[in-house]
Amino acid sequence: MQSRREFHAKLLGSAIAFGLVELLRSRDLLADPIKPTVDKWFLELTEMTKDLRGRKLTDLEFQAKMEELYKRVDLKALCGLIKLDEVEAKTKLPANGAANVGFDLSKVDGLPGNLGFGKQIFGCGKGRSVVPHGHANMCTGFIILKGKWHGRHYDRMETHADHYVIKPTIDKVFGPGDVSTVSDHKDNVHWFKADADAAFIFNVHVIGYDPKIKESSGRLYLDPDGEKLAGGLVKAPKMSSADCHKKYG
Repeated sequence: MQSRREFHAKLLGSAIAFGLVELLRSRDLLADPIKPTVDKWFLELTEMTKDLRGRKLTDLEFQAKMEELYKRVDLKALCGLIKLDEVEAKTKLPANGAANVGFDLSKVDGLPGNLGFGKQIFGCGKGRSVVPHGHANMCTGFIILKGKWHGRHYDRMETHADHYVIKPTIDKVFGPGDVSTVSDHKDNVHWFKADADAAFIFNVHVIGYDPKIKESSGRLYLDPDGEKLAGGLVKAPKMSSADCHKKYG
């Protein structure tokens, strides 16, 4: 028979152990067997891109798979591979808008010479933005590498000569490891404003995957602070890059 003191000691020990496990789990410090290595992660992304371009996946299916894959990335390993510390040390963040930095994937085992996707790192100082813009014939995915960002997404519902009609879909704070994706048919306008002295985003984008879409894949600048319409819609005037950066950069 256990004494009451022995029983309470074991109970307290179990509670402490359980609490420690939950703390480690909440901080993502336990080994996660479903996280791919960063090399395998890029291989999966390359295969998905091939399927999108081969029309084996729709843009919405690719977007969903991309988001699921992004959520499984080993963020520390990704930052190490792209040498984020060196990027940050060497990059002067602009007084307006975002820095755009390339990185090398040639040392990733098994990747083909033609990846099928573009890649870059965006960096902003506090209060600066990856300004509001839309896309056509493009799927893209963001992972926050460092800092906090106020991220907003919209669906582009209509295109007119001098404006777009957009619908707000996402408005939240993004931190390290948080994910954002874009396709032609979901969340295809976005805007990220940095809320940290040095904030960085990893980006992969697939351009020109659908030959039926004739619209340019370049940035479609717009002003989301437009006339409010019925049903939560917004009449967003088209803008030049210079005007958009002047107001929002």
